[in-house]
Amino acid sequence: MTVTVHHLEQSRSQRIIWLFEELGIQYDIKVYKRNSKTMLAPPELLQIHPLGKSPVITDGSTTVAESGAIIEYLIRTYGNGKNLRPDESSPNRIAYDFWLHFAEGSAMTPILMALYFTKFADKDTAAKVKRDVTSPSFEKHVNFFEGELEKSAFFAGDEITGADINMSFPIETMAGADMIGKAQPKLSAWLSKIQARPAYKKALQRGGEENYQPAAFKSMIQ
Repeated sequence: MTVTVHHLEQSRSQRIIWLFEELGIQYDIKVYKRNSKTMLAPPELLQIHPLGKSPVITDGSTTVAESGAIIEYLIRTYGNGKNLRPDESSPNRIAYDFWLHFAEGSAMTPILMALYFTKFADKDTAAKVKRDVTSPSFEKHVNFFEGELEKSAFFAGDEITGADINMSFPIETMAGADMIGKAQPKLSAWLSKIQARPAYKKALQRGGEENYQPAAFKSMIQ
């Protein structure tokens, strides 16, 4: 039975499509459009998972939500020989676990705060949150990423892993908002490397390039 990824436009589900391509397994895509007014996911996703969010995959009778859990499930189930996760005994395993979870924890927090405060708060409050919280966090994160990538080509060693795939969304979102440049050569090189991968390019074609534009949130998080 073919695995299905439920792909919400302009969302974190694009990196799950990329993982499918890296694994080289058959899969189907069902694309969902955001509500044009609220930018929220459509109610149809509630039929797939009680939270009605994306990414979510269905594999026969198994439904898995949350990017990190999906990445772990797919690598564990279909990743034999793909080396997308360091072995338990590898010195890179701690880094892998850290970055896999950091991507959806600390890395996404200022992005979501910026989006919510820009959209729902008054201008003065949004400006204060930007000045005191989100902008300093973005700067700290970008410098942190740069420092870590001075140690290795990827986030968990010198080979790409699921941790890099999970980290792609927050970093591409920040890059789309012009937060990454000449001052971050290692991070810029990492971004170029992942985007040059055949699997990454094929995933964009499968998911629809129009459905994944990291710069779409630029005005809301800068």
